[in-house]
Amino acid sequence: MKISAQEEYGLRCLVQLALLKEGETLTLTQIAEREGISVANAGKLMWLLSKAGFVKATRGTKGGYCLARPASEIKLSEVIKVLEEKGIENHCENFTGVLDICVHKEDCGIRSVIVGLHEIIRNVLSQITLAELIAPEKMVDQKFHQIQRIHRIF
Repeated sequence: MKISAQEEYGLRCLVQLALLKEGETLTLTQIAEREGISVANAGKLMWLLSKAGFVKATRGTKGGYCLARPASEIKLSEVIKVLEEKGIENHCENFTGVLDICVHKEDCGIRSVIVGLHEIIRNVLSQITLAELIAPEKMVDQKFHQIQRIHRIF
C-alpha cells in the first residue's frame, strides 16, 4: 500500500508540532521551511489538521500553530483517515480506468483483498501515537516490529 504525499507531509507537520515545548508555536512559514514544502501546501495541510481537531492556530504577532491535544493521544490511524484523499470506502468509485465506474463493482474478489490490507494497516497505525514518532528512528522501528510480531503480519 502506498502512503500519499499529503498523508506523509501531514504527519511530518504534526511531528514538527509534537517536538515543541509547552507554549511554543510555529508559523506556517516555519513549518513549510522545516519540511521543505511550499507555504501553500503547508497551509492546506494545517487547515485540514485544524479542522479535524489535531492542531490549533493562534493569531497575532506571537501566533502560530501547536497541537490541540497531547501527542500521546493522537493515533496515526486518525491522522491518515483525515488526510487520505481517496478513502477505501469509495474504492470502486475511485476507479482509474477509461469508464466512469469499475465494471466489477457488483462482485469483485480483488476488492476484498484491498479492503482487508487497508484494515490491517489501519489497525497497525491505531497502535502508534504521534508521541512515539518523535523518538529516535531505532525506537520507532522497534515499536513497529513489536506490533508486527504480536499480530503476525508482513
